Amino acid sequence: MSVLIIGGDKVTRLQSLLQSLGATETRHWDSRRNSTSHKTIPHNTDMIIMLTDFLKHNSMNHFKREAKKSDIPFLCVKGLSGCSECQIRQMVDGIRYADQTDRFCRGTCSR
Repeated sequence: MSVLIIGGDKVTRLQSLLQSLGATETRHWDSRRNSTSHKTIPHNTDMIIMLTDFLKHNSMNHFKREAKKSDIPFLCVKGLSGCSECQIRQMVDGIRYADQTDRFCRGTCSR
């Protein structure tokens, strides 16, 4: 599975999480430059995660439209909190994590 991460500065923790969930390739676009919003989503992208803390609204809307056109699932998260990790796991695995013993779930997300 190939994942594109858009936004954010330090994404090593997110990349590690994705690799543990089976991602074979992760790309990161930091979106600090205006040229980021003109990039084309790579054809082999299976999922897009947008970190909205450091992502301009125009860029986010552009990539949402492109993802919908290409039928690529995407997730917008504010940061990598416990709830964000739950959302990412749900998206990757396609299941809801209702187990309270999950070490990443802190029980504050809407499950």
